[in-house]
Amino acid sequence: MSRETGRTVKAVQTTLDIVEYLRENEGGKITDIADDLHRSKGTVHSHLATLLKNEYVVKDGEAYRLSLRYMDFGQFVQERLGIYDVVQDELDDLAAETGELAQFATEEHGRAVYIYKAHGEKAVQTASTVGKRENLHCISLGKAMLAHMPRSQVEEIIDRHGLPAYTAATITDHEKLFADLERIREQGYAVDNEEKIEGLRCIAAPVKGTDGGVLGAVSISGPSSRMDGKRFEEELPNNVKRSANVIEINAKFS
Repeated sequence: MSRETGRTVKAVQTTLDIVEYLRENEGGKITDIADDLHRSKGTVHSHLATLLKNEYVVKDGEAYRLSLRYMDFGQFVQERLGIYDVVQDELDDLAAETGELAQFATEEHGRAVYIYKAHGEKAVQTASTVGKRENLHCISLGKAMLAHMPRSQVEEIIDRHGLPAYTAATITDHEKLFADLERIREQGYAVDNEEKIEGLRCIAAPVKGTDGGVLGAVSISGPSSRMDGKRFEEELPNNVKRSANVIEINAKFS
């Protein structure tokens, strides 16, 4: 992860704020966007007109929404990952085998980014979606990746994003987090014991590249009522470690 600092362009930031607003609100009218983003209606209109001309938004009556052009960007980024097809096949198998929710994420700008999800027959529905970003310290996918990063990089991520609490179980202390990361390295997998969402447990294993860096992580998520006992302590950890290993092997030849 690299973080460059320097001057930013206010107009570009405004455009990005508008794009993110349209994504989060599934569209919007000029007046609403201007009020919520604390920009003038004239400014918002000018930015939307530019986006519309370049086909990054479409207009329905008085409302604007994101265009399908973003699908092209998403496909491009997936292909750039290099192992997307391998991840897709392996997670589909993992979800079918366990009956739970299988997910793959990678790290970007100090956050976990969901790349693919597969639903088993008993899979729970969660708020995570492909492309969504999450803090690393509170989910098994994130901790599995943090455990195999240099300490200096982990500290940089903490400085940037903090250790916010989501539940009573979230790790918010630096030294407790580093102790947990050491355990994860020793056992080969990470656990989210209701640290992000109460009632939900997750297990993840890192996917490492040939250079020793971390490509991402694979996880299984399910309700605490099913994620317990020998299944939680042995069976599912073995499942995610095996899937991570399959992806690692295939990544060498992709």
